[in-house]
Amino acid sequence: MRFGDLTYREIADYAAADTLVLVPTGCTEQQGPHLPVDFDTWFAETLMLAASERLQAQGVAALVLPVLPFGPTPEHRGYGSGFIDIPVALHTALLRAVLESLLAQGFRRTLIWRGCGGHDLTALVASFNQQHAGQAHVALPPLPYHDLWCRLGDAHVAGGHADSFTTSLALYLRPAAVRASAIPAPELAPVDWDDPALDFRRYSASGVIGDATKASAALGRQLWAGCVDAAVAAILASQAVA
Repeated sequence: MRFGDLTYREIADYAAADTLVLVPTGCTEQQGPHLPVDFDTWFAETLMLAASERLQAQGVAALVLPVLPFGPTPEHRGYGSGFIDIPVALHTALLRAVLESLLAQGFRRTLIWRGCGGHDLTALVASFNQQHAGQAHVALPPLPYHDLWCRLGDAHVAGGHADSFTTSLALYLRPAAVRASAIPAPELAPVDWDDPALDFRRYSASGVIGDATKASAALGRQLWAGCVDAAVAAILASQAVA
């Protein structure tokens, strides 16, 4: 159900059928010394495609838009490389243009799935929904990853970025991309996530926030199944209240 695989006439048919559009957003930023910088982008798209397939099997059509690979990543600039950092205002304007473009084609229901939990799109979604009340609705479900880690992983293992949750998923889904010998020792300095000038370099020399050493492919398999289940449930719940 890739939007980009379709012709414009096929897309028009899906719009006429009131098809849901999933909008995955990603970012390009360091993921420690052991993971590629496209992890968040790749995972957001991979998860939405899997969710779309599951939904289709349940009789629910959901098109997946091409993933946006860039976002605001100022907290990663301190590592000197591996980032594409765009301003918050530009990121917001780009996503609004995406939503308006979909609406102009007749799509009334969209859902944004964030690849990066640090991207606050609440104001954008509220503004769009208010402006187009009764005409269109965009959903922005909360990300389930922390709860999944606490339930399926180990809540006592510190996390935050490029941690055992992320690394386990990569080991299961994309093992060739993991530089296993480069997984660093844990750095467990407490992070002020509410700092408007957040700089990961203050907390971690490697770029990993938390502990990546507890990762495994077996754990990744469980986490992946949980992620797909949670994504599908969140998508269905968002449409029930739209």
